[in-house]
Amino acid sequence: MTSNILDKGYEPHEVEKRWYDFWEKEQLFAAKDESSQKPYSIVIPPPNVTGVLHMGHALNITMQDILCRYRRMHGDNVLWMPGTDHAGIATQNVVEKNLAGEGLDRHQIGREKFIEAVWKWRKKYGSAIINQLKRLGASCDWDRERFTMDEGLSLAVRKVFVQLYNEGLIYRDNYIINWCQRCHTALADLEVEHEEHDGHLYHIKYPSTDGSGVIIVATTRPETMPGDTAIAVNPEDERYRDIGYNEVILPLMNRTIPIIREKYVDTSFGTGALKVTPAHDPNDFEIGRRHNLPSIKVIGDDGLMTSEAGQFKGLDRFECREAVLKALKKEGLLEKIEPHKHKVGHCYRCKTVVEPNLSRQWFVNVKPLAEKAVKAVEEGKTKIIPESWTKNYYNWMNEIRPWCISRQIWWGHQIPVWTCENCNEVIVAVDTPETCPKCGGKNLVQESDVLDTWFSSALWPFSTMGWPEETPLLKTFYPTSVLITGFDILFFWIARMMMMGIHFMGDVPFKDVYIHALVRDEEGSKMSKSKGNVIDPLTVIDHYGTDAFRFTLAAFAAQGRDIKMSEKRVEGYRNFVNKLWNASRFSLMHLNKGCDNIDYNQLSLPDRWILSRLNTVTKNINDALDNYRFNEAAGTIYKFVWHEFCDWYLEIIKPTLYAKEKQNERQSTLSVLWRVLHDILLLLHPFMPFVTEEIWHKLPGTEGSIMRAAFPATASDYLITEKDAEVESKMEVITEIISGIRNIRGEMNIAPSLTLEASVQSQDELKIETIKQYQDIIINLARLKSFSASKSAIKPKSSATAIVNGASIFVSLEGIIDFAKEAGRLEKEINKLAKELSTVSNKLSNENFLNKAPADVVEKVKEKNRALLEKQQKLQANLEKIKEFESK
Repeated sequence: MTSNILDKGYEPHEVEKRWYDFWEKEQLFAAKDESSQKPYSIVIPPPNVTGVLHMGHALNITMQDILCRYRRMHGDNVLWMPGTDHAGIATQNVVEKNLAGEGLDRHQIGREKFIEAVWKWRKKYGSAIINQLKRLGASCDWDRERFTMDEGLSLAVRKVFVQLYNEGLIYRDNYIINWCQRCHTALADLEVEHEEHDGHLYHIKYPSTDGSGVIIVATTRPETMPGDTAIAVNPEDERYRDIGYNEVILPLMNRTIPIIREKYVDTSFGTGALKVTPAHDPNDFEIGRRHNLPSIKVIGDDGLMTSEAGQFKGLDRFECREAVLKALKKEGLLEKIEPHKHKVGHCYRCKTVVEPNLSRQWFVNVKPLAEKAVKAVEEGKTKIIPESWTKNYYNWMNEIRPWCISRQIWWGHQIPVWTCENCNEVIVAVDTPETCPKCGGKNLVQESDVLDTWFSSALWPFSTMGWPEETPLLKTFYPTSVLITGFDILFFWIARMMMMGIHFMGDVPFKDVYIHALVRDEEGSKMSKSKGNVIDPLTVIDHYGTDAFRFTLAAFAAQGRDIKMSEKRVEGYRNFVNKLWNASRFSLMHLNKGCDNIDYNQLSLPDRWILSRLNTVTKNINDALDNYRFNEAAGTIYKFVWHEFCDWYLEIIKPTLYAKEKQNERQSTLSVLWRVLHDILLLLHPFMPFVTEEIWHKLPGTEGSIMRAAFPATASDYLITEKDAEVESKMEVITEIISGIRNIRGEMNIAPSLTLEASVQSQDELKIETIKQYQDIIINLARLKSFSASKSAIKPKSSATAIVNGASIFVSLEGIIDFAKEAGRLEKEINKLAKELSTVSNKLSNENFLNKAPADVVEKVKEKNRALLEKQQKLQANLEKIKEFESK
C-alpha cells in the first residue's frame, strides 16, 4: 500500500484534532503587524465569558472562518481577532448563584472579595467557549485573544469615558430608567424584552375638588397611583373642554393634583384621561418635565412600596396592586375592570418584569454621534448587507435616546469618577487620583456603579488593536474589512461601534456589515429550551463531524432568509463528505505523482468538459464569496463535486484509467484528474477545512498545509472559449441520452445488471454525429448491449420511449420484462397506494382535524397527500404503458 492511499472510511474526530493541533503549532492563523500583503481583518463578536456554543454562534463563526480561510488563500494578511466579553450582569448572576450555594451573598463578602471570586471563576470556566469555537475549526489568531476586562481594554474604556465627559457628552441626571429588581441594576432600552400579557384596564374615579364631578381614568398599573401628580387630557378632546374644574383629589391619598392639557394624550385609549406618574413611566416623565410636575417615587429599587405610598408602604408592587384595588372598591372609586392585552417589559437576563423607575444615572448623549454614523452609511463608507437592514439602522439612529450607561452591579468597568468627601468636588480621570485637585484632601470615594457591558464592546474594533496607543496593528488593520453578526445586536453593538469608531478613530470601524438570519428548527420555529427543540452544535459535531455541520450551515445561509436546521440535513452533507472521501480515494489509487502540466491540445471530450466546468465553477465561487453569498458558493461546489465530477466524470474516465495499453491518453486524463481534484480541495477548504487538509496531504505534488496554497482563480490558460461552449454542448447531449435510458430503466423496474438494446432518432445531424462519435461512453454508462443513432431510426416493437431535447430514445423491452407479471406488480402497488391515499384524504376532509391540529402538522399531511398523488399518477402511467405492450 502506498502512502497516498486513504483509509476506506473517513473518521472525522481523530482527523479534526490532529489537524487543528497542527495548524496552531505551525502558527497558520497568525497575522503580521506589518506586511506588504493586502490586509484583511475581522473582529469576532465576543461571546460572553459565561456562554456555551449555540446555533447562532456556530453560523456566525462558520461564516467568518470561511471568509478568513478564503482571503488567506488569496494571499491576504488576515487578522481574525478573537476574544470574550465580561458580560457584566450574566457573569455576576452566575457567581452569585455559586455563592448562594455556599450560603453566602456578595454583600457578606464585600466588593473586593466578590471581584476576586469572579476572576477565579473566569480563569476556571472562561475558556470553555473558546475551546468550543476551536472545535468548529475557527482559525482565529489565538495569541492575540482579548478580554473586555483586560488591562489594555480597561485603559481604553477609561480614556473614552473621560474624553466624552470633557466634551459634555457624558453626564449624570435623574431620569426614568428600566430597573430590574432581581439584578438590582438599570437596563438600557435595548436590554428590555417586551412580551404580550393578558392584563386588565382598571377604570378609576378621580373626584373633583369642588365635588362637581369625577374624571375616570383607565390604567393598567393601579399600584403606581399613589405617585400620580396630575391628570392629563388632550386639549382637542371635546369631552373635557368644558368640565369646569382644574383639580381632582387623588384617591386613597387625599392629595390635590391638577388637570393639565397635553397633546401627547391619545384620545382613543381608555377614557382619554391619563394619570401622570413621572417617577414610574418614561412618557409621564417627559410630560412632567414639560409641565414642571413633581416626581414621587412610590416603588423602591427593591420592588417594595416606599413611604410615599402611604398606607401601602412595604408591600410588594404586585401585592400593592391588589390592595389598591380592594381599597378603591371599598370607597366606590373603582368604576369597572376590562380585559386588556398589552406588552410588558422583562429583563433580558433574568426575565423579571422591569420597573420604569426614577433614578440618578450616567448617560451618553449619543445624538451627535449617531448623526455621523448615519452619514457614514449614507455615503457608502460602511455597507450593510442585506441592504434591507439599512432602513432599520436609519430609523433607530434617527430616533435614538440618551444611552444609560451605569449599572448597579460590581462586575465590570467601575466608572472612573471620584467624589471628594471634604469638598464634594467631582473628579473624572483616567488614572486613580491620590488627592483632590480643589482642596488637596485625600478622602476620595469612587463611583460604585460599573459601565454597561456594551460600552466596552463598542470600542472592540480599535481597543483590541492597542488603542489608545498608535500601534502598527491598528495602522494595518483598522478599519476592519467586515463584521458578521446577527440582526439582534444591530443596535446593541453595531450602531454603537459605528458611533465610537467614527468619534475616536475618525473612520468607520468596518467597511461591510453582513447580517445573517436566525437558525430555526426544521419547522421554522425559533429554538428554545421551553419548546425542547434546541439542537446542540457540539452534539451534531460529535455525530456527523465538523465539516458536515459547517457545510450545512453555509449551504442554507441565504441572505435575509432564516435557516431551517435539522440533523437530517447535516446527515445529508455528511454523505457529501463521504462522497468526496471515496472519490478522492479512488482518484489517489491512480495518481502516483503530481500532474500539473496539461497538454490542452491532446484532451478527450470528457477531460475538456470537466476543465471547462471547473473554470466556470471557480469563477462563480469567487464571485459568490466576494459578495457574501455563502449558500450559492456552497451549492455550486456541491453540485460540481457530486454530480459533475463524481457521477459523470469519474464514471466516464474509468475505462481510460484501467486501459494500460493507451498510455498517452491515460496520462493526459491523469493530469486532468489531478488538476480537478487539486482545485476541488482548494475550493472546498474554506467550508470543509479538516477533510480537505487530510486529503491534501495524500495528494502527490502538494507541499505543506492546504491553508498556504493559493485559492483557484479563473484559469488563465483555460478560459471559456467558443470551443469550450461547444464541448459543454456535446457533453450535454451525451449525458441527456444516458439519463433518458436510465430513467426508462427506473420507471420500468429493470434491474441494473441487465444490458439493454437502445436506439436514438433525431433530425439534428450534429446531434446524431455527436452521439455516434461518443457512443462508447453511452454504451458503457447506460449498460447497453447494442446501440444505434440515425435520422431515420424506427421505434421497435414493445419499446419504451423517452424524448430529450429534440431526440427520441427507444429502449426495447422484448425479453426484458414479463409484461403480465409487471402489470400485476403495478396493480398491487397502486391498490396499496389507494388505501394509503384514502386514509390521508379522510384526515384532510375532517374539519375537526383541520381546525384543531397545529398548522405545521396539517401542512405535513397535505404534503404527504401531494406526494402520494404524484406517485399514483406515475404508477398509473407505467401500468398503461405495460398493458399497451402486453396487448401487442
